[in-house]
Amino acid sequence: MRKTTLFRTLVEGPEILVLPGAHDSLTARVIEKCGFKALTAGGYSFSASLLGKPDIGLLTMTEMVHQYRNLVNAVDIPVFADADTGYGDVHNVMRAVRKYEAAGVAGLFIEDQVFPKRCGHMAGKAVIPLEEMVAEIKAAIAARQDPDLVITARTNALAVHGFDDAIRRGKAYAEAGADMIFVEAVTSEEQMRTVNREILKPTLANMIEGGKTPLKTPQELQNLGYAVVVHPCSLTYAVAGAAMRCMTELATHGTTAGCREDMMDFDEFFRFIGAPEIREREKRFF
Repeated sequence: MRKTTLFRTLVEGPEILVLPGAHDSLTARVIEKCGFKALTAGGYSFSASLLGKPDIGLLTMTEMVHQYRNLVNAVDIPVFADADTGYGDVHNVMRAVRKYEAAGVAGLFIEDQVFPKRCGHMAGKAVIPLEEMVAEIKAAIAARQDPDLVITARTNALAVHGFDDAIRRGKAYAEAGADMIFVEAVTSEEQMRTVNREILKPTLANMIEGGKTPLKTPQELQNLGYAVVVHPCSLTYAVAGAAMRCMTELATHGTTAGCREDMMDFDEFFRFIGAPEIREREKRFF
């Protein structure tokens, strides 16, 4: 089964799909090894891992596509991608969809922020007119080669124009043909219920530690009507925290002995990263 077909089946299935976020191929392998059925990755964590910068629209489409290609090649599970604003008008959106699809992603979302965008949980956002985003959704759908590629529309209007406008946009984007709708930065359980009552397409919930949206379990979100939940920053925050603790230990004591419980050792990492399989493969040719 193609990864796009598998991903669409998981999105449309009866059980909520949990998508942890990777920021590189190493964390993608962690997600796969832990048994998740698919993963996501976005500009927030890519900006941190590639540039050491916050998510303020600094990465280009080419850089994003390159990173997604690395992730797709590192794991066997589907990858759901962040295509930001589509990087311009309808022509840019069509090019972006084709490039992302060629990189092997199973689905992607585009959003209605003004470019350059910023993280949906940051202040100071602006959104493009609804009609422009509807046109971009239609362009994205026209551009995909594989009809099972899941095209998701994200709206950031709640923080800009209020909840009613976010719902209005979500419904319009669904009517334009988006396969899934992502209303960003909802702030209460009641808003979550309304999103899923008003929007008649699969919906996505975004769980960010310290963000604007209340953190819920997958079962709670499924009960509220969500089809997919993403945890885009959890691994990035965990890695940054563990790295700070480890390097503080080294700087203070000259050894990592105090943080070894949180670390793999050489042999464990050797197995995790797939080196034994490579050694076995070599035996076939030498």
